[in-house]
Amino acid sequence: MSSSGDSSSDTSSFEVEVAYALADRQSIVTLQVSEGCTAYQAAEQSGISKQFKELDLASSKMGIFGKSVKPHDYLMRPGDRVEIYRPLVADPKASRKARADKPKDA
Repeated sequence: MSSSGDSSSDTSSFEVEVAYALADRQSIVTLQVSEGCTAYQAAEQSGISKQFKELDLASSKMGIFGKSVKPHDYLMRPGDRVEIYRPLVADPKASRKARADKPKDA
């Protein structure tokens, strides 16, 4: 019997997740990728950009479990989760300064 159709014994592919979230909805896609797959390739293969029309994978920053990575360079490992980050709406330093300058209520 041939085992060419049996993917369960194929050790060159493994499961990863791709996650993206907006303020009102999120999606986590689980998929199988091949050894040597980059974070960017996993994001593309997940099809997540079809769920979020505003998502531009080419310009999106990405990370693995909260640690920023270079999407085209990072090689996926079994169990990794690619997180696709949204662009910042406001400069964090300016936001902190505005909160600090705001008068405190007595």
